Amino acid sequence: MTVTLAELCIAAVAEAFRTDRELVGTGIGPIPRLGVGLAKLTHSPGLMMTDGEAYLVEQPVPIGPRDYDARKPAGYLPFSRFFDSAVWTGRRHAMVTPTQVDQFGQTNLSALGGTYEQPKVQMLGARGFPGNGIYHANSMFIPMHSTRVFVEGEVDRISSPGHNPARRIAGGNYSGIDLRKIVTNLCVMDFGGPDNAIRVVSLHPGVTFDDVQAATGFTLIDAVAGETPLPTSEQLDNIAALDPHGVRHKVLKDNPPATPAN
Repeated sequence: MTVTLAELCIAAVAEAFRTDRELVGTGIGPIPRLGVGLAKLTHSPGLMMTDGEAYLVEQPVPIGPRDYDARKPAGYLPFSRFFDSAVWTGRRHAMVTPTQVDQFGQTNLSALGGTYEQPKVQMLGARGFPGNGIYHANSMFIPMHSTRVFVEGEVDRISSPGHNPARRIAGGNYSGIDLRKIVTNLCVMDFGGPDNAIRVVSLHPGVTFDDVQAATGFTLIDAVAGETPLPTSEQLDNIAALDPHGVRHKVLKDNPPATPAN
């Protein structure tokens, strides 16, 4: 059976969510959500998640259409209570997909180009990014690694904070910024370089560091420890159960294999 790049990314996302704590894992989008579920079913049983509506669930809810209610509610968790019990208390790890990311980990989901009053492209707006970007762990999934996403200089609009020293105010408390991992279609990165610089920690099969650098608008640190591991047969079985309709196969263009043909 051919392992797809999407499935490799799901396994990498699951590793990003590895924890021995009781945390709410929030994956926004198919790949992050499947990764949280996979982490829960394998190495991180303490993870909790929501059904996307108003309930906390102990078992991952399969994605896609269902003719049954797969939820096993563990408690009532409306939006306001979710902020009080998880977001502001550091008991959450979220993975999001911003439109732009810069070298400081600042993200943009708001607008591109132009002026503040009249942007060239208006997007969703900051949404919950400003509040969700502090006090709990945050990671990112980028399905198309390119210089349009990983931009030179600073993002066009700052939707969530990062480690930009120019944005720091004397005496401010920035201890609540906790950026963890970035999983893309090319590699896995983290913020473990000097002054929280983004570094490449693993390359997907067939990808070189030069490939990643050419697709990035700022200078990366090469801390590659090896190749991103392929998912195991157990992980593939769990992924298939969590995604019975194959939604994962539509996330990356042309659904490429994890290991390119020689």
